[in-house]
Amino acid sequence: MSMEKSEINSLVMTGIGKTFPGVRALNDVDFKLRCGEIHALMGENGAGKSTLIKVLTGVYIMDEGSIRLDGAPVVIRSPQDAQKLGISTVYQEVNLCPNLTVMENLFIGREPRKMGLIDWKQMSHDASELLQRLNILADPAAQLDSCSIAIQQMIAIARAVNTKCKFLILDEPTSSLDADEVKKLFALMRQLKEANVGIIFITHFLEQVYEICDRITVLRNGELVGEYEVENLPRLELVKKMMGKEIEVLSDLSVNKDSAMFEDEVPMVEARDLSSGPSMVAPFSLKMYKGEVVGFSGLLGSGRSELVRAIYGADRAVQGQLYIKGKSTRIKKPLDAMEQGMAYLPEDRKADGIFGELSVRENIIIALQAKQGVFKRLTHKEMEQYADEYIQLLNIKTASRETPMKSLSGGNQQKVILARWLLTNPEFMILDEPTRGIDIGTKTEIQKLILKLASEGKSVAFISSEMDEMIRTCSRMVVMRDRCKVVELTGSELNQSTIMRTIAGGDAE
Repeated sequence: MSMEKSEINSLVMTGIGKTFPGVRALNDVDFKLRCGEIHALMGENGAGKSTLIKVLTGVYIMDEGSIRLDGAPVVIRSPQDAQKLGISTVYQEVNLCPNLTVMENLFIGREPRKMGLIDWKQMSHDASELLQRLNILADPAAQLDSCSIAIQQMIAIARAVNTKCKFLILDEPTSSLDADEVKKLFALMRQLKEANVGIIFITHFLEQVYEICDRITVLRNGELVGEYEVENLPRLELVKKMMGKEIEVLSDLSVNKDSAMFEDEVPMVEARDLSSGPSMVAPFSLKMYKGEVVGFSGLLGSGRSELVRAIYGADRAVQGQLYIKGKSTRIKKPLDAMEQGMAYLPEDRKADGIFGELSVRENIIIALQAKQGVFKRLTHKEMEQYADEYIQLLNIKTASRETPMKSLSGGNQQKVILARWLLTNPEFMILDEPTRGIDIGTKTEIQKLILKLASEGKSVAFISSEMDEMIRTCSRMVVMRDRCKVVELTGSELNQSTIMRTIAGGDAE
């Protein structure tokens, strides 16, 4: 069989399928990367980007499909196989040794030797030459952890390049960088592109995609949406393809709540130029009132979670002021927020929310116990009463209050975390993706609960990737883009068309 001309100097993945227990992570996905191009791999959370990359780099073995390099089939069953084929990855979290020098990190496992010993002089010379060639301003003898995150990223890329990589995967490399650092990274990426390296660029920043990429592949729910030339795909169209929504006004879902009714009240929470640093969220001002549900919308990585984390103290604010009921307040840590009547249901409930080995009872009472302190211990009887009350109130499906949390379904785990925070009787609740990954019936119950909380006078900050439920439950919408608060939408502006155009920004037509 003759090699297709179009496959020379390219990496082609065809019909890739990958299934985990109960989850079809990838279904018949095609992807093509050419040498000398920067190719964006885009998609919201759960789209399949990470799984596809892990298949390509040998972390996962695909169930179906094939991979070809320069037209020839290849088998990738381990990261070592990928590296031998010239495929390298630089992750968001730099995978180097911070306690070693720059040059040791560049040549670890491949150190130049003389008479069986490491030739330090040669290593220093080779490192200086490599760094100079790639315009990376770093001292080869400096310890890696003395370098900025941006320089560490570039050193990781330099190491990949020096192993003669032909295809480079950059997984969220700009997430912790400021604007100047991003410019330097992009300069290096362009230099590698000129050297005929093919680059897969994974990012959530639309501006960056349109600044540096040649083509875009979009995945959604483990399937290929399409492959596009950047100049032929306006930003609004990209957002539509990622979110799977058509631009239309769904008037039947619009909420008829007038946010102006709150303006004469003292805000429950007010932020004035609050920021947790340039790599987290840009300075923002915001007021949230008693009895109001405020939505936070934007693509994954837009800064929605970072904004509420700055308010709650999960990410420490570096500037600005926070006021609770009109009183200036300093929140240095989540316990401070709890004492001010706040509650926070995190986005990643497995990492930040559940204690899998503990019982349902222990998971429900843990926040209340922390709030009361070690000198006001709850009795075992009180714990049982609280657990039973909220298991019944939220219809939590569990064999008993002593069932290990890890045994519950995702939806019931979510209800337990809600119960935990409701038990502290908060005045201000932050709900970050409370309905993700749970069944339709439970979603409806949680949406009704959110509206009930507001009717009881609580203030609710609500983050969801599902726009329909945001429109149903929120009286006001804060739109985020590239970690900046862009605008607040109210009243008739709360429709899919306006929200998605605002999320997209730029050339929305």
